[in-house]
Amino acid sequence: MIDKSVASVSDAVAGIEDGSTVMIGGFGRAGQPVELIDALIATGAKDLTIVNNNAGNGDTGLAALLAAGQVRKIVCSFPRQSDSWVFDGLYRDGKVELELVPQGNLAERIRAAGAGIGAFYTPTGVGTQLADGKEIREIDGRAYALEYPLRADYALVSGYRADRWGNVVYRETARNFGPIMAAAATTSIVQVDRVVELGSLDPEHVVTPGIYVDRVVAVGDRAWIADGEFVGGVDIEGRPLQTEEDAR
Repeated sequence: MIDKSVASVSDAVAGIEDGSTVMIGGFGRAGQPVELIDALIATGAKDLTIVNNNAGNGDTGLAALLAAGQVRKIVCSFPRQSDSWVFDGLYRDGKVELELVPQGNLAERIRAAGAGIGAFYTPTGVGTQLADGKEIREIDGRAYALEYPLRADYALVSGYRADRWGNVVYRETARNFGPIMAAAATTSIVQVDRVVELGSLDPEHVVTPGIYVDRVVAVGDRAWIADGEFVGGVDIEGRPLQTEEDAR
């Protein structure tokens, strides 16, 4: 019997070793797998290379992982924003490395890894320091830089619902980098609000099929609850949620 569900977030992140490359989904706070990140912090794994769109917000989630001193390098598109003080301080002190990748290139490099693409050419970054040392080729009169796939040992992803086979659906913009990261990692770990019965997910709504998922853990209701109060939203079929009972 295929059952990719695990009992706890600590079980979900078990085995992540020092020096691992870990993709973490999320666009800012949207879709960030905070519970999995907290569990990763608890493991004490260090010298990690983190791939994310940002470099942490405030003092929670990815920012907390950075503050714990467990990150050696971060690969991202937007390292700085108004609340990136943890990363800012570490970077200025030379305690964390940064590889800056334009957002489109970041997404395509991750997607290429999952799709088995050896490399691709893109005009993004050509003529800037971001293209230094890269192969440049002229195609139809335009210069393109050669970019390589970006793979990871692990991916930490936040979904909405999953079944025990690992089929995952997402909630609105929380989807962002999750699907491509799940496909690009050797071991993909997905946290969801609930693990549901087989057959209860509409196949048309499954974005990440179970073949790309290794572990699933339920962390309880999150998206529509803020500070203990119901804040609305829609279900996986796009129907408005009127009450907390609807959400459940």
